[in-house]
Amino acid sequence: MRKAIEAAEQREREQERGIRDQPAPPDWLLELGLNRDSSPVQVHAGGCWNAGKRSRGISRDEARRALVEGAKPCGACRADSDRGLLD
Repeated sequence: MRKAIEAAEQREREQERGIRDQPAPPDWLLELGLNRDSSPVQVHAGGCWNAGKRSRGISRDEARRALVEGAKPCGACRADSDRGLLD
């Protein structure tokens, strides 16, 4: 019984450490098209609920460049205006 309790405590410690040591989410996300040759679809603020599965973290400069080159800002998080990206 003691070994089962120790194992459960160890799993709990490992889970807490995993949550604590997660990397910070990116500040900006770029949602990519369906294939690698298509242009980016949208720019999202980091943590946007509307970001698709084909999103990757990018820097502020990359986000600004993507918007200038034709990617649309997300309508949900308003990455272009609410976050001051184009200010």
